[in-house]
Amino acid sequence: MPPVDRRRIRGPEESHSPYHFATEESMKCLGTGNRLVDDSQRGPLDMRRIFARCGLISQAKGSAYIEAGNSKLICSVYGPRETERRDETDMKSGRLVTDMRFAPFACRKRGAWVQGNEEKDLSQGLLESLRPGVCLHKYPRCQIDVCVMVLESDGPALAHAVTCASLALADAGIEMYDLVLGCTVRHIGNTQLLDPTFAEVQDDQSGASVDSQGTVTLSLMPNMNQVSGLQSDGVMEQESIKAAVQACIEGCFKLYPAIQHTLLKTIRKKPPPSEN
Repeated sequence: MPPVDRRRIRGPEESHSPYHFATEESMKCLGTGNRLVDDSQRGPLDMRRIFARCGLISQAKGSAYIEAGNSKLICSVYGPRETERRDETDMKSGRLVTDMRFAPFACRKRGAWVQGNEEKDLSQGLLESLRPGVCLHKYPRCQIDVCVMVLESDGPALAHAVTCASLALADAGIEMYDLVLGCTVRHIGNTQLLDPTFAEVQDDQSGASVDSQGTVTLSLMPNMNQVSGLQSDGVMEQESIKAAVQACIEGCFKLYPAIQHTLLKTIRKKPPPSEN
């Protein structure tokens, strides 16, 4: 008989979504998650309510947790520490390493623990967005590891991962030029949806053609008013991309006070440094 891993609780071989047992009245209360269909008080350019907190992982140098609607992410930061590979050591600058993964239960379709191509692309996008905001020259011959885990995904996760990782870096005491905030806009026909949900990304209720659909994700350093990262998926006209970028910048400025309040609340809770 092969050995059994008793520390891991295996899930059932067959399972059903809880929506399968929901009644029509309960489904009406839950809604579809699409602002174009539901009678939602949230406007097209309104962001979802956000909850953020720092310092949840005691083993990490810094950590942060973010909820935006049904999207939930947690990030941990380790280091700075001596880099593992000597051939990659930079005498004048440090090295930032990012790893972004989805939990197997994060999406509607159960995933695997092995990092896929999508997660590798998201990790690279997270690195490109965070690197301009970190003072890597302050940490020569050192490595800083940023690990993001998506616990529940309800829409594009890269923008929230950027914000969560920036909070965790600040909580770890890593010197930064500015906080880096992320925002996403979904463009469908003549409509732009800020901070879209999974239903708004997948469904096309407006009947727009394929030529007028796309998603823009932007990373911004608000104090410096500089864009640190920009990604665009789909096919959009030049004017539509300009409007989407402007909407993302305004969304980041809307998010900035909440992130500032979270950091101030965390700093006040920390004990003062010892004089020794």
